[in-house]
Amino acid sequence: MVVDMKKKIMACLVAAIVILCSLTHVRSDASNHRYKEGDDVPLYANKVGPFHNPSETYRYFDLPFCSPAHMQEKKEALGEVLNGDRLVVAPYNLEFLKDKESEIVCKKKLKQEEVSQFRAAVSKDYYFQMYYDDLPLWGLLGKFDKEGKDDPKDKEVDVEFTYSVKWKDTEIPFEKRMEKYSQISSLPHHLEIHWFSIINSCVTVLLLTGFLATILMRVLKNDFVKYTHDEEAADDQEETGWKYIHGDVFRYPKYKSLFAAALGSGTQLFTLAIFIFFLALVGVFYPYNRGALFTALVVIYALTSGIAGYTAASFYCQLEGQNWVRNLLLTGSLFCGPLFLTFCFLNTVAIAYSSTAALPFGTIVVIFLIWTLVTSPLLVLGGIAGKNSKAEFQAPCRTAKFPREIPSLPWYRKTLPQMAMAGFLPFSAIYIELYYIFASVWGHRIYTIYSILFIVFIILLVVTAFITVSLTYFQLAAEDHEWWWRSFLCGGSTGLFIYGYCLYYYHARSDIKSLGLLEVQQVKIEAMQRRLVFKYFLSFLQGIDCTVRDPLMW
Repeated sequence: MVVDMKKKIMACLVAAIVILCSLTHVRSDASNHRYKEGDDVPLYANKVGPFHNPSETYRYFDLPFCSPAHMQEKKEALGEVLNGDRLVVAPYNLEFLKDKESEIVCKKKLKQEEVSQFRAAVSKDYYFQMYYDDLPLWGLLGKFDKEGKDDPKDKEVDVEFTYSVKWKDTEIPFEKRMEKYSQISSLPHHLEIHWFSIINSCVTVLLLTGFLATILMRVLKNDFVKYTHDEEAADDQEETGWKYIHGDVFRYPKYKSLFAAALGSGTQLFTLAIFIFFLALVGVFYPYNRGALFTALVVIYALTSGIAGYTAASFYCQLEGQNWVRNLLLTGSLFCGPLFLTFCFLNTVAIAYSSTAALPFGTIVVIFLIWTLVTSPLLVLGGIAGKNSKAEFQAPCRTAKFPREIPSLPWYRKTLPQMAMAGFLPFSAIYIELYYIFASVWGHRIYTIYSILFIVFIILLVVTAFITVSLTYFQLAAEDHEWWWRSFLCGGSTGLFIYGYCLYYYHARSDIKSLGLLEVQQVKIEAMQRRLVFKYFLSFLQGIDCTVRDPLMW
C-alpha cells in the first residue's frame, strides 16, 4: 500500500525546471515561482476520491497516510472552496534541484480498520491530487495484484512510507508549462468532431432561416400588399387567422408578476453568461486555475442583480402592475430560492459523508454576506430605477375590451407538443458539444476550446429564436392569442432536453453515484433561453401588427 511518489513527481515537475534553474540570483518566493538550489518548493495535498466518480471527493488525510504533526492548511479563495479544494501542506520535503531516493516519510503500524480502508480505496480506483508549485499532479493509490494471492482477511501490518525525487531539465518555457494540460482537447480528432458539430448546427440554422423567410415572404407579404393597395376592399373582407385576433394579441398575460420576474432573472443569467464567455475567451480560465470559474460566477451574479431588478420592475410596471415590491421579492427568490434549497440538501449529504464538497460555515457566511450586502441592495436599486423609468408598453393597436374565444385546437397545437417540437431542434444543434461539456464538468476531461463553445452558444440562441417565432406564428394563425407564456415555455423547452440528456449521461456514460449540479445548470439555461426568445418574438410581433394596421409603413 506504499504510495510510490517517484514517477508522479517526475511526470509533473518537468515544466518548471528550466526557468527556475536560470534564476539563481533572486529571492526564493513561491508567489513568483523563483527558487534557488536547496529551497523548499511547496507541495500541497488536496483530495482523494474514486476515479470514476469525480463528484465524490474526500480530504487527503481522511485515509491513514503519514500526516504531519501540525496540520497546516493553505488559505484558499472563495472559488477554491466552492470547487471542493482543501489544500494542506504535505509531509514531503522536496528541495529544489535535490534528488532523493527512497526517502522515508514515516513508519506506521496500520490497524485492521486502516488496512480495510486502503483496500476499499484501491478496489474503487481511488486517485489522489496534489499541487507542486501550482502544477497539478495525480496518481492512483494502488492496484490489486491479479497474479498474486490476495488475503481476504485484513490484519495489522507495519508499513514504511517512502518517496523519491528526480529532477530533469526541460526546454519548455515557464509561460507554457500549463499547455500540456489543455492539449488533449485540441487534438486533431477532437477538433474534427467539434467542427462537425458546428457544421451540423449551421445547417440547422440555414434550414430554419429559410423556413422562417418563406413564411414572412410568401404568407405575410401577400397580406401587406393587400392592405397597401386595396385598403378599402380589405376593410370589407372578413378577417381570418392571425389578423382576426389583432385586438387580443397584446392583452396582458396571466400571472404577470411571475412573468416579469422570470424575464428579469433570465436577463441576469444571460448577462452572466456573456461575461463568463468574455473572461474565458481572454484566457482567464486556463486549465487548473483553481476556483476562478466559481469565483467569477458568484461575483458577476451578485453585481448583475441590478439588471434583474430593473428589467423585472420596468416590465411589470409596463403591464400596469401595482405591487412592484412583491414583484421584486419574487425576482430575487425565483432563482436563488430553488438554488438555496438544492444547496441545503446537497450540503447536508456532503457533511454526512465528510466530503470536500461540503462548504465550511465560514464560506456559507461569506456567501450570505455577499447576497445580503451586494445582491439584495443592487436588486432593490435596479427595481427602483425600473419603476421610475416611466416606460410604457407601446402596443401598435388597441386591445379589445373583451377577449375572443379561442377555438378548439388539435392535440399537436397544445402547449406540451409545441414545447417538444421547439426544444428538439435547438438540442439537436448542440448535443455533440454537450458531451464534451459534461465530460469536463462531471469527469476528468479538460475543456479549453471556448471559442467553439461560444459559436455553439450563439447558434443555440438563433435556432431557439427562429423555431419559437415560427411556432408562435402558427399559434396566432389558429386564432389562439394566448402566446405570452407559450413563447416563453417553448423558448426554454431546450432546457428540458438538456436535463434529459444529463440523466442519460448519468446512467449510460458515467459511473457517477450522486446527482449534484444537474438541476442548477438546467434551470439557468432554461430561464435564459425563455427570456431571449420572448423578447425576440415581442419585437417581431409588434413590427408585424404595426405594419398591417398602418399601410404607409409598408
